[in-house]
Amino acid sequence: MGTTSEKKILDEEASDRLSFITFIIPKFADTYKMNRQEAYRYLKKYGGLDFLFEHWWALHTDNPFWAVRDMQEICYQNGGQR
Repeated sequence: MGTTSEKKILDEEASDRLSFITFIIPKFADTYKMNRQEAYRYLKKYGGLDFLFEHWWALHTDNPFWAVRDMQEICYQNGGQR
């Protein structure tokens, strides 16, 4: 088991990840005129959610516009609509 400071760092990272994900999915939904459930299902179906979970750290440092655009591009490459 890790030390208390290691656990705190992991907890902070998980909190940061969750905060970003709960921020960016509604941004995606607003951009593409979807409700949040539709956006979540679309992202899950076409790989955008996997991309988001895998690359959240890099995506959160960029302008939300570009993060949403990157997620849409991944979905498009996996069969989603433009």
